[in-house]
Amino acid sequence: MKFALVNPNWDFAGSTYFGCQEPHVPLELMFAAGQIRAAGHEPQLVDAHIDRLSLEQTKRRVDAFQPDFLVMPTAPTYLFWRCPPPELRVPMEWMRGMSPEAVTVIIGPHASATPAAAMRKVGCAVALRGEPDQTLAELATRPWKEIAGCCFRTGEGPDVEIHINSSLAVAEMQALPSLDFREYHVEAHRHRHHVFTADQGLGAELEFARGCPWACTFCNKTLFRNRFRERSVAAVLEEVDILIARGVNYIYFIDEVFGVGANVRCLLEGIADRPVKIGLQTRIDLWDEESLELLGRAECISMECGIESVTEEGREELNKNSKIDTDRIGELLIFARERIPWVQANLVLTETDDRQQIRAWQDRLRTRGVWASEPVPMFPFPGSPLYAQIFGGPPDDQAWERAHHYYTSAFAEKGYSDIQEQKPVPIEDLECIS
Repeated sequence: MKFALVNPNWDFAGSTYFGCQEPHVPLELMFAAGQIRAAGHEPQLVDAHIDRLSLEQTKRRVDAFQPDFLVMPTAPTYLFWRCPPPELRVPMEWMRGMSPEAVTVIIGPHASATPAAAMRKVGCAVALRGEPDQTLAELATRPWKEIAGCCFRTGEGPDVEIHINSSLAVAEMQALPSLDFREYHVEAHRHRHHVFTADQGLGAELEFARGCPWACTFCNKTLFRNRFRERSVAAVLEEVDILIARGVNYIYFIDEVFGVGANVRCLLEGIADRPVKIGLQTRIDLWDEESLELLGRAECISMECGIESVTEEGREELNKNSKIDTDRIGELLIFARERIPWVQANLVLTETDDRQQIRAWQDRLRTRGVWASEPVPMFPFPGSPLYAQIFGGPPDDQAWERAHHYYTSAFAEKGYSDIQEQKPVPIEDLECIS
């Protein structure tokens, strides 16, 4: 069987999306390609984002391949499944424009949270809930009703029925071998994610661990990438060496929270012996002076820390379960900045925090070189604890519309993040595809 795995050339005009808009390694498609090949099938990965391909150019490549399955994510790269565009405009345009003979499949946060609604909008035959790394290959050989998280359409016209599988696929991380990057145009990846210095070179993204043991109110990871698991250190270091050989000198780890697992120190020691710099996102309460010294030796040049609130009460409201108090947080951030060129402390808007108190904390950190961000508004992503808290239950077929309306009404006057569209378009208009 042939599987075409297509990453669209993403466009975010009018969206509330506040993730990075540059191309990133489509790790979910690359892991799936490896599993498809290992199962004896033939994958084709077309990354229209990194190669700047039009819909027409992509269609020609896929048509020449003549796939049995056409797979498309509903959000860019695993890194941004937690904060995806609420609208499905791009997958809708691309799936319809491809007009394939193949079985059409979507993966991603929309497929995981609201599979029936996502399938109707995109017009696809299958939606895989959870992590599709291993389940995509199973579509070729197993009854779909037996595949974890597999939702599918049967019948035609008025007799169409969508079968919803309530389970979620969870990848076995130790079973994922090293990526060889044969499907990826590494040399075109000029973006160095979350680097704000003058460093030059090629960047890439890798994944060491997946999931998170915490359940912060705002975090959208419950329906995918939830349970914490580590990959093999040897497998990740092999990927690092492959990327270095291709000219990469900076790697960003997309882990939800880098630094949790028992093998992080071993990985950092291996990286410290290699000619590469790294970036990551983490919680500062996972680190102490000794481990931060090791991060410095591993040439970490970008460290993004989720602080969220400058008070214990605010962090408790967000269910952060922080191990340390605000003073200790500041001490460790400053210590880290003395060894790492860019250290960022992320804040979110809560009702508890006082604006003057936030400003004073920001000013103190900024004078020591730590970038304390402006508090960003929280989007109640369907499936997140925040969504259930606001709307009183799990997501239904109107969940994305409901969340989008809430967000735009709540922050139209208060202001959005400085890295997102200041006048977002209503989700219904974004998804109005002729």
